[in-house]
Amino acid sequence: MRSYKNIRTLEDLQAKKLELKVEYTLKQNMLKSDASAYFKQFTLGALIKKYATPSNLFKVDEKLNISGTAMSLLLPTFMNKTIFRGAGFLTKAAVGLVSGKIGKSLDAEHLSAIFNSVKSWFGKKKEKKEKKFVDYGIPPDSETY
Repeated sequence: MRSYKNIRTLEDLQAKKLELKVEYTLKQNMLKSDASAYFKQFTLGALIKKYATPSNLFKVDEKLNISGTAMSLLLPTFMNKTIFRGAGFLTKAAVGLVSGKIGKSLDAEHLSAIFNSVKSWFGKKKEKKEKKFVDYGIPPDSETY
């Protein structure tokens, strides 16, 4: 509990009031920044950056490639349900075989590289371009300059 025994005048009270207001404003700002930093670690981008590294993404060893196996099962299904929706049986079978082989070759390194390249398309910040001096051929010491 705080002790307020040293407040004897109105000026002391106003000073203490201002001091407490500054203190709670600082604590409020610190709490907001800590909370935002805490919640930023659970965003989709932070979780992917943390767990989607090539060393720990579904690849225990060279024989067990969970990401490649999952992609070989999911990619044909995705292709047949979206792009080749109205295609015939033979086309869907061919797409299933080809995309299954492609999916098996995709491992953690390929998936993280694809994700990083797609992320870089959307994450580019627009930089302001400096205006370049345009030389029209007029010398700076001429009368028309």
